[in-house]
Amino acid sequence: MDCLFCKFANKEIPVDFVYENEHFFAIKDIAPKAPIHILIITKNHFRDISQVEGEVLSSLPTFIKELSEKLGIDESGYRIITNKNSDGGQEIFHLHFHLLGGKKLGGLVC
Repeated sequence: MDCLFCKFANKEIPVDFVYENEHFFAIKDIAPKAPIHILIITKNHFRDISQVEGEVLSSLPTFIKELSEKLGIDESGYRIITNKNSDGGQEIFHLHFHLLGGKKLGGLVC
């Protein structure tokens, strides 16, 4: 498989994980749209939100809670975004979520 995020997950390409658990890992976005812009990526390959398994998806809120606490934005707030297919803005076809925070976000869009 030639998926960049799978290569990160399998440690074929080194990347600094901000946080991880059995289903997800988090890394800094290389083109941040906010002071804190983290990608939350599934360790297993799912093309998009419509393909993810229930067990993985049900563990996402706990991962986000723990990550936001680690980043110190659990109280101030944050935004979670996922994109699906080209019209939705998806550029890498491996399920991932954008966590943005660190300022008042207003109309910011990823």
